Amino acid sequence: MLMTANRRFAFSASRRLARPDWDSLRNEEVYGAGGEREWGSGENYAAHLVLAGEPDPTTGMLVNLTAVKAAFQPVVDSEYDHKFLNLDTPPFDRLPPTPELVARELLARGQAACAGMGVQVVACHLQESELTAASAYADGRIERDWWLELSAARVTRSPFLTDAENEALFGRAASPLGHGHGYRLRVTLAAPLDRETGLVSPHELVAGLLGELHAALDHRNLNLEVPALARQPITTECLARFVYVYLWPHLPVTRVRLYEMPHFFAEYDGERGYLGLERTFSAAHCLRVASLSDTENRRVFGKCSNPNGHGHRYTVQATVAAPIDARTGTVFALDRFSAGLEQVLSELDHRHLDHEVEAFRDRPSTGENIALVLWPRLAAVLDERLVRLRIFETGNNRFTLRAEE
Repeated sequence: MLMTANRRFAFSASRRLARPDWDSLRNEEVYGAGGEREWGSGENYAAHLVLAGEPDPTTGMLVNLTAVKAAFQPVVDSEYDHKFLNLDTPPFDRLPPTPELVARELLARGQAACAGMGVQVVACHLQESELTAASAYADGRIERDWWLELSAARVTRSPFLTDAENEALFGRAASPLGHGHGYRLRVTLAAPLDRETGLVSPHELVAGLLGELHAALDHRNLNLEVPALARQPITTECLARFVYVYLWPHLPVTRVRLYEMPHFFAEYDGERGYLGLERTFSAAHCLRVASLSDTENRRVFGKCSNPNGHGHRYTVQATVAAPIDARTGTVFALDRFSAGLEQVLSELDHRHLDHEVEAFRDRPSTGENIALVLWPRLAAVLDERLVRLRIFETGNNRFTLRAEE
């Protein structure tokens, strides 16, 4: 399995997405920035540095995220925060500050800042706005995310099941009277960057196709008004696959994620379907190692070593994967998924992890160790289909465990 830790860095900046040697029409086609003038416009960015390695067997930490913050925050503060990137932040005095290029530059700066920490900075995810983001990876891959919101009605059912089977599998969602959702769609594109534009795909092409998709699905009854969905199971998994298949001939789409609700999503990557579910638990803990002195614990864990403890409301995101079942249109039964996740998390909820949970008697209750403790228990109740487990400790710190391919 692969363990990563994620540290969030926020900054505010202005930027102009345009090439000075192009006319306004071409800049609008490529960047969609027709409303910007000479001094550009602004965004509230969030950059997430992703670090990979093996947790220390004594401290339970993959890396000290406080040290990561101390190393990289000065870079963000001095070169990105409250700057006009086009003039204040090289290399964007000569390259357009697209999300792809900013993510790539922040990754390089993060790798330099964290050198010598014993871990690898393997990615930088940059959220530019609620509608767009980009990711740069240490292996050279670049991805661009586009988000789309839509509302639609549906009856969750498969035409290959009887009415009784649909009701047994989907419960109230199979009611013939239907129900509705406010969907949030993320489309991830991956391709070599265009050297001239600094983009994975030009704005006009992406916006046009997403606009067509929005027109086809928004405020529609998916069972009755979308011919391309006829004779298909109307499940979240199949809807994610539908979007992938719709876009794939025209865009370098690598995966699609469809949020039916904020805590529930389906994903499709051209081969497998994925189902993700989030739940929370509230727990107290204290990060200390018995063999270390109070001074050493304070040095390693900082204020998290407070002897009287502290606590978090943790968010746990579990993702399962499998080929989409042709008959049911599902990856995993949602009721079983939800029940299994709640069953396992109930062992930690409203507990002091170090005093009341046996798994942490002899190991620190770090986010990394929480993931390692939860993984085998969740995998067992989810038929060994668990492929990703994320622990959100705070808005700034996240720990992820993945099944390696």
